[in-house]
Amino acid sequence: MGTIATDERQTTLFYNSETSLGKQTHAYVYGLDKNLQAIDISKTKVTGTQWATIAENLDLSISNLINTEHPDFKSEYDDTTSFDDNDWIKVLHAHPKCLKAPVLIFQKNYFLVDTPSEVERIIKVKAEGFDAEILIETCVFYNTKLKSR
Repeated sequence: MGTIATDERQTTLFYNSETSLGKQTHAYVYGLDKNLQAIDISKTKVTGTQWATIAENLDLSISNLINTEHPDFKSEYDDTTSFDDNDWIKVLHAHPKCLKAPVLIFQKNYFLVDTPSEVERIIKVKAEGFDAEILIETCVFYNTKLKSR
């Protein structure tokens, strides 16, 4: 895979089909948008550049895309292990189940989907023409809370 193409009419989901959250989110998004471009990271390698693009558009560091409490992460690394961005990308490549949450790209906006029901709110609010700024501010607030964890 190359760079991430975004389009007003394209919905893209980066998810892991081996996790409950990933499966549920995929089903939810597909139910709302049959033209979904679904990228299952357990089957498709996402490049380091793409992970960096995702993190940048979410206004997060790459480390914030990873669930460091996941058993796969805990079994490989301890609390004293130090990582740079390239190391975090290697973690995602080696342990795709450690992705904290699926990433939805909808109308050129990026969202970290913590619960499948968030998808409906994102897509319906944007599709019905409500003020996208309110939605984006909500997600920025959510992402800011993630950074402080």
